[in-house]
Amino acid sequence: MLVSFFPSNWKQLAQESQALKGLRQDKSEENYLRVLLLHLGCGFSLRETVARARQARLADLSDVALLKRLRKSQAWLHALCGALFQEHGLNLDLPAKHPLRLIDATTVKEPGQTGSLWRIHYSLEFPSLACDHFKLTATEGEGTGESLTQYPIQPGDHILADRGYCRAKDFHFAAQQKAWATIRLNPQSIRLESRPGQPFPLLDRLDLLTQSGPIRQWKVWIPYEGSPPLAARLCVLRKSQAAIELALKKLRRKASKQSRKLEPETLIYAQYVMVLTTFPEAEFPAAAVLEHYRFRWQVELVFKRLKQIAQLGHLPKSDEQSAKAWLYGKLFVALLTNKLIKRARAFSPWGYALPSANEPLA
Repeated sequence: MLVSFFPSNWKQLAQESQALKGLRQDKSEENYLRVLLLHLGCGFSLRETVARARQARLADLSDVALLKRLRKSQAWLHALCGALFQEHGLNLDLPAKHPLRLIDATTVKEPGQTGSLWRIHYSLEFPSLACDHFKLTATEGEGTGESLTQYPIQPGDHILADRGYCRAKDFHFAAQQKAWATIRLNPQSIRLESRPGQPFPLLDRLDLLTQSGPIRQWKVWIPYEGSPPLAARLCVLRKSQAAIELALKKLRRKASKQSRKLEPETLIYAQYVMVLTTFPEAEFPAAAVLEHYRFRWQVELVFKRLKQIAQLGHLPKSDEQSAKAWLYGKLFVALLTNKLIKRARAFSPWGYALPSANEPLA
C-alpha cells in the first residue's frame, strides 16, 4: 500500500542514482528501501535495524554496511523528495537569475531517557532543494543558536530565512560576505530606522494598509554597533480577514496556555506579512520578494512535518554525507506522511487503490 504512494519512477531513480551499484546481494529496490525506512521512518538504531532486517529476511548485513548504504542513498533519497515536492506543486520556476538558499534549523532528540538533544542547521538550494550545508551543534551554550554565522555564506548568495534569523547581526554578516538576505520581520528582535538615527514608525506605517491586496514598501536602515547602517526594504502585505482571525486565534490560545497577556502591538503585527530584504530592487521588486517568501512558506509547511518526525530516530553524526542522507530520508518520510493524510479520507475499506481500467487484473 505504501509503495503506491511512491513517485511512479522510484525504481528508475534508484538506478539513475546508482544507489544499488556494487551490491553483492539484495539487488531489490523494494527491500533496499524497506531496510532504510526501518532506520529512517521507525527511528531504529543501525544495530536494531540490521537485526530486524535479518529477521524479516530483507537483508543480511552489518550496521557498518547499513551506514554505507545510507551514504550511497543520498542522491536517491534526494531524487525521491524532489519528485514528491513536484506532486505538491512545488516544482518552482520563479523568474530569478540567481539560485536561492533556504536556511533553517531544528532540534532533534534521540530516543531514550539519555538521548542527546541536537540542533540541526541546514541549508537547501532553491528550487532544487538539494542540501548544500548540514551542521550539528548542541542546543545550549555560546554559538549554538540560529544564526547566519552558522553557514558558509558565499558572495552572491540570495538567502531566505524565517523570523528566527531577523537580527541586525545576521543582516550585516550577510552583507559583509557580499550576499543578500530576505527574512520575515520580527519587530521585537531588530531595530529599524527611517534614516540613520531616526526610529522607523512601524505602527504608523501599518495604519496605511487598511485592505488586503495592496503591497507597500518602505526603505529602512538596519543599525548595528561598529558598522555603518545597512540599507534595506520592508515589504508589507495585509492578510485576508480569514487569515487574520486564524492568526489571532493561535496567538490567544498560546498566550492562554502560557498564562500571559498579549501586547497590543502583537495583535496588530499578526494582521500583516512583513518581510525585510536587502535583495536588489531592480531584480526583486516588492511583489517578487513576497512571492519568493510565499513559496518558501509552502516549503516550510512541509518541513514542519519533518520537524515533528525528526524527533524520532538516531542521527548519524559520523560524517556530513550520511547526515545529509538521513535528512533526505526524514524529509521523504515527511512527504509520504503528508500524501497519506491528504488521501486518507478517500481510502476505500481495503486501504489501497485498485488498478486502472487499462491495467490487467491479477
